[in-house]
Amino acid sequence: MDTRAVMAWVERYEQAWRDDDVAGVGDLFTEDAHYLRSPYDPPLDGLDAIRGFWSDPTPFTMTAEPVAVAGRDAVVRVEVAYGGDEPQEYRDLWILRFADDGRVQHFEEWAYWPDKPYTAAPD
Repeated sequence: MDTRAVMAWVERYEQAWRDDDVAGVGDLFTEDAHYLRSPYDPPLDGLDAIRGFWSDPTPFTMTAEPVAVAGRDAVVRVEVAYGGDEPQEYRDLWILRFADDGRVQHFEEWAYWPDKPYTAAPD
């Protein structure tokens, strides 16, 4: 993978998410993909699990920029702002591992948002 190919995948991801395109998930992820919404949560395993999570009609804006691309692995910095009744913004790092066909085998999200503590609270 190169930076251009990674960012083209991110653009397709954003468009599928924006269009609420559950069927398009198979164009983005391998059949056996692992999708971690947090590095500490169990992964969504396989396309059916990812499709079950995918649908979210909340309007949003998104920007993304590559941080690193090496072989099949990439890290992308993403900023998302949701509109609607309860606005929310996130700054994420996406860790991506691509299969040979250009779809993602492993997706891991490290999300942060305003007022989220950056360390564990003392006991």
